[in-house]
Amino acid sequence: MKDELSIGEVSTRSGVAPSALRFYERRGLIESSRTDGNQRRYERAVLRRLAFIQAGRAAGISLERIGRALERLPSGRTPNRRDWERLSNRWREDLDARIETLQALRERLTTCIGCGCLSIDRCELLNPDDEAAGLGGGAHYLRQDGPRAN
Repeated sequence: MKDELSIGEVSTRSGVAPSALRFYERRGLIESSRTDGNQRRYERAVLRRLAFIQAGRAAGISLERIGRALERLPSGRTPNRRDWERLSNRWREDLDARIETLQALRERLTTCIGCGCLSIDRCELLNPDDEAAGLGGGAHYLRQDGPRAN
């Protein structure tokens, strides 16, 4: 088994597009060396780092936080299970809080959009104290640009 992989081999093995590999490299999340012909070569350890990046992204972790976590790993060494547990445990609190928020949103969502206007007086999620009534009819808080007066 060869020690270095081409960008195509890393892409095939990891399922990450070559453009994403170059992006991750520019962001400092992964490293490559160059051949005499200026082609990228990656150490095998990059496959584990990419798996870590993909797992973090799937969990909704920002690339900035993933990068800070990866900085704690020695370069050139394949991250192991203990590394993953140590790094991912730092995210557990954030994930638990987001799960709790999403569950609360799911439970309250039907009462908030039941009338379709989000202006009902008992909407605890987006319209406490019927603040949207002053904006006129319509689902003001569902618009991407937020509430606006008519």
